[in-house]
Amino acid sequence: MSELVERSSLDMRYESHRMRDADREARLLASIAQRGIEEPLSGVDTPAGRLLLNGFKRYRCAQKLGVELVPYLSLGDQEATGIANLMRVSQDKGLGILEQAKFVVDLLSVHEMSVADVAESVSRSKAWVSMRRSLLAELSDGIERIL
Repeated sequence: MSELVERSSLDMRYESHRMRDADREARLLASIAQRGIEEPLSGVDTPAGRLLLNGFKRYRCAQKLGVELVPYLSLGDQEATGIANLMRVSQDKGLGILEQAKFVVDLLSVHEMSVADVAESVSRSKAWVSMRRSLLAELSDGIERIL
């Protein structure tokens, strides 16, 4: 169940994990201006605050429109679990492969999960996890910025 939260209360540290699409964001801005935010932003509620994981385009649109209260859905209170939940749900909604790779690398390095643990938590194979980990290792910073 979603709740209304102050936009300024959301921690944006994962914004760089998500790809930008200016055309989609422009269409979303027009839609939100007419109908408001229809799908809640989502993240995790940690003791340090709310970490936004999904809804960065909606966040930026709300910011441009001066919307201070946004609908928000908590994916739990554990950061790693929230990321895994987002990745499982997004198999249908479409996180891009680079976005998946960034989250996988965080689960492996920041949250110190094993490849097997990540695979199990996102309902994928160890090969799927390894491929995404390798993708970022092989990608130069310049190419990543272009993408």
